[in-house]
Amino acid sequence: MRRRDLLTASASALLAQGQSRLRIGFLGASHSHAPDKLRIAMTSPDWEFAGLWEPNTALAESYRQKGAPLRDKAALLNDSSIQVLAIESDVKTHEALALEALRAGKHIHVEKPPSDNMPGMRRLVDEARKRGRLMQMGYMWRQHPGFAKLLEAARSGWLGNIYMVRGTMNTLIDAERRKEWALFHGGQMFEQGGHLIDPLIRLLGKPTKISPFLRHHGNFPDGLFDNTHAVFEWPRAMATVTSSVLQPGATAHRTFEVWGSQGNAVLRPIEGPPRLVIDLAAPAGPYKKGTQEVPLAKYERYVDGFTELAAAIRANKALPVTLEQELDIQEALLKASLMYS
Repeated sequence: MRRRDLLTASASALLAQGQSRLRIGFLGASHSHAPDKLRIAMTSPDWEFAGLWEPNTALAESYRQKGAPLRDKAALLNDSSIQVLAIESDVKTHEALALEALRAGKHIHVEKPPSDNMPGMRRLVDEARKRGRLMQMGYMWRQHPGFAKLLEAARSGWLGNIYMVRGTMNTLIDAERRKEWALFHGGQMFEQGGHLIDPLIRLLGKPTKISPFLRHHGNFPDGLFDNTHAVFEWPRAMATVTSSVLQPGATAHRTFEVWGSQGNAVLRPIEGPPRLVIDLAAPAGPYKKGTQEVPLAKYERYVDGFTELAAAIRANKALPVTLEQELDIQEALLKASLMYS
């Protein structure tokens, strides 16, 4: 089906089930993930778009010209018909805006990373618990079908005892983008390493030790840690996460590997399209002995995340990732970025 036909059919199905669209507004839209998320919120059958507040007037006008209605921040916070506010602002303002939204009684989708410190993250979690609100993080691969299959194989014991995980999340950025990413001490590890630290902690839990290696190796006169590496340790496992901004054609080489005593699962590339290969010493679960490529459902970044959030609100259920897990993920990210000890 064409996308437009699919959205029309989905909207008709929602109405047939007696489910109205949920109202969502955006606080900020300067993050690189914001344009796609705004588009989804404005076209998905799950959502009715309630407006955007963006303090940068030029950026706000560009979104208005694309059809996004603009509103004051106070209007969005005080609008009782809005169930969700998405925080898609600059990273330095995520925590403050998310806290405002929670205090206004809204469920939130907050772009990653949600805060640049642990006390701020704990404030968000405490407020979400106090208000009984959902707090969904914007890690873009949480609903990725390749990660879902890989984590299922590891958690089900089909790979045996997990002893090693390896992840690589590289990119290539220009000098202007480097200025933005250098605002935080963790540099590239803080900016993009979290996309791999997220599934790592959800799989193995809180590490006993994290050893970061943050280096400036690019030929640029700035202080950005552009070549970063972190080693994570558990009593019977280790993991490494590497994240650099120095690699041309990096998307094809992004990878997440899980190694166990009975086999391994390798997701490489993670996108473009993704490819998952599982290699087992003996048959386990739905998989045969030996090497096999796992069929993956097609996906589009962010779509399933917003679908998951809408379903949880309608069913009055918690999200799959608990708030306690969110604290562990944030702590690991900050320790790997030398921003928390």
